Amino acid sequence: MLHYNPERLRFARERRGLTKKALADAADLDSKTITVYESDSKDSAPTLSTLEKFAFALSYPISFFQKDDAPTLETGAVSFRAATKLSKKNENAARRAGELAKELNQWLESQFSLPANTTPAFEPEEYGDPATAAAMLRQQWQLGERSITNMVHLLESKGIRVLSLAENCLDVDAFSFWEDNTPYILLNTMKSPERSRFDAAHELGHLVMHKFTQNKGPEAEQQANQFASEFLMPEASVKSILRPWPTLHQLIQQKKNWKVSLAALVRRSYDLGFSTDWHYRQLSIQLAKQGFRKQEPEGMEKRETSLLLEKTFNALRTRGISQKDVLEQLGWPLDELKALTYGHGLGMHIASNKTVIRTNNKKADLSVVK
Repeated sequence: MLHYNPERLRFARERRGLTKKALADAADLDSKTITVYESDSKDSAPTLSTLEKFAFALSYPISFFQKDDAPTLETGAVSFRAATKLSKKNENAARRAGELAKELNQWLESQFSLPANTTPAFEPEEYGDPATAAAMLRQQWQLGERSITNMVHLLESKGIRVLSLAENCLDVDAFSFWEDNTPYILLNTMKSPERSRFDAAHELGHLVMHKFTQNKGPEAEQQANQFASEFLMPEASVKSILRPWPTLHQLIQQKKNWKVSLAALVRRSYDLGFSTDWHYRQLSIQLAKQGFRKQEPEGMEKRETSLLLEKTFNALRTRGISQKDVLEQLGWPLDELKALTYGHGLGMHIASNKTVIRTNNKKADLSVVK
């Protein structure tokens, strides 16, 4: 009998955002047969011809449906910011992306010794409020009050796996989760570089503050936003530069110091007392009228991407391991690898020399040096 894993069919269908009926129509099969083939019955394995239809309809290689179960990511393990707007279809697809991220990380860890996690998870009584938690983490990571040069590189240097989301759905802007002692952050690449940096800091807040407590709902999201504001724009740093009643033009120039969006700095200036309620409303109205909520003024030229992935993929190429080899071992289609690796896959190019790879007789030891 053909080796087949029904969970992998369910996985691929949900990842592609298809209902059972939609998959049946695409594969020219009866919808009832999809339920049968997704069941755990040993007598329900499809024929090779049917499996080929699934592979074509879902754009996954046949080998994907023959692999063991993918690493699981429980529904309650992540929270989505716009949960009330998010359809079940998009939630399932994003959650499956998180499971692919875990599978990719497992494969990379079989090839390399990746940076160990040094990101703490605070108990609520340790920090009191989100701004204090952000300040504590800055102190622990010896960042002082300086601006963060590159959020993704910083997070990776602390053992966080930061991958990309290519979801064409802004309701899934980012999410994070812990897998044992390894933290993950997935960032939507459809947003501006500045907003993506804030998302990274927001998700860092969830990792640090909510591992042992509730990470869902408006209160948790507000706490993560407050954490991100302090982490990216430390109070002392902002107060040393801003002046009361700042103009929008002044804020456009000053936001470059912290590499944040204009909207984030407008809000931060208000929270720290540089704007009255009236002045803050006027700035917000101007910001919206000029389209700066959708198009960032004088924005960053480049999106921050993974240095860790660049270096691991470069090391694989030097070993003679091609992108095709990696895809065959994972059993993935190319688009899934690119979706998690900022659209590049093994086509990434080296952008920095801040990573050290030391090879021994076992695995290459890879670290991101800040």
